[in-house]
Amino acid sequence: MKGIVLAGGNGTRLAPSTNGVNKHLLNVYDKPMIYYPLSVLMLGGIKDILIISTPDDMPRFKEMLGDGSAFGIRLQYMEQVNPDGIPEAFILAEDFIGYDDVTLILGDNIFYGQGFTTLFRNALKNHRNATIFGSRVKDPERFGVVEFDENQKVLSLEEKPEDPKSDFAAAGLYIYDNRATRIAKQLPYSERGETEITDLNKEYLKGNQLEVQLLGRGFAWMDAGTHESLFEASEFVKITQQRQGFKIACLEEIAYYMGYISKQELYKKGERMKKTDYGQYLMEIANRKHSEQYWEMIDKNPILELVQNE
Repeated sequence: MKGIVLAGGNGTRLAPSTNGVNKHLLNVYDKPMIYYPLSVLMLGGIKDILIISTPDDMPRFKEMLGDGSAFGIRLQYMEQVNPDGIPEAFILAEDFIGYDDVTLILGDNIFYGQGFTTLFRNALKNHRNATIFGSRVKDPERFGVVEFDENQKVLSLEEKPEDPKSDFAAAGLYIYDNRATRIAKQLPYSERGETEITDLNKEYLKGNQLEVQLLGRGFAWMDAGTHESLFEASEFVKITQQRQGFKIACLEEIAYYMGYISKQELYKKGERMKKTDYGQYLMEIANRKHSEQYWEMIDKNPILELVQNE
């Protein structure tokens, strides 16, 4: 399974903050926004990840994340000159995907909830053709809406409908087989002048090959693409971390508990940032006695559910 983080676009909804910087490099409380989608892929066990962004912003991502070895993963980069829709990511990533299946996550999406890692890993394990994630929202007319029956069989998909057939929106996390590239190449452009992810999903739905995983009441899905939603996401992360004592989307911590980096490497990473709460947290984790046994009690498969605040 390959992973893609789509971190392009112009960030116009966050201007003037994004006049000189990509929105995915802005902080959601104590870490860059892109850490959050990367953490989802890492927790799913995906180690080969492609970051797609603009030519101007690519050097900044490379400087921040490097080749991924600091987190025990492999990062590659691809430029998206013009934001021509989410499905374009699969065309740009054709060589990267190859004969593998692929998971794409939008760079400004944040997922949180008890059991999310388990749900996501099960979706990766059991998916056959295409899997999307549905989250209940109070204003479904603003989103792509997924309608399904009592067996969670997808019946229809609509992009920002005036009269939604359900109150579940398709969240920015998608799992596809490697046909996604071929299908994306055949999609028409919408009135917005882009290809639409809803249209790609409809192609799978035509063949009864689209499944939906519902994020229930205990989950939160946030799109940090506006000033208000970015502030709300930062507040959410701050309060949750302060109350529970664990950090959300801490890539170094995930890498450590996944067995990608050693305790010594974790400590050194923290030491380089020791003047920050983030660095002190990494050092504390590295110094914690019997930490491995503690995490295994929480989840015998050391996926680090608690990074997502279980």
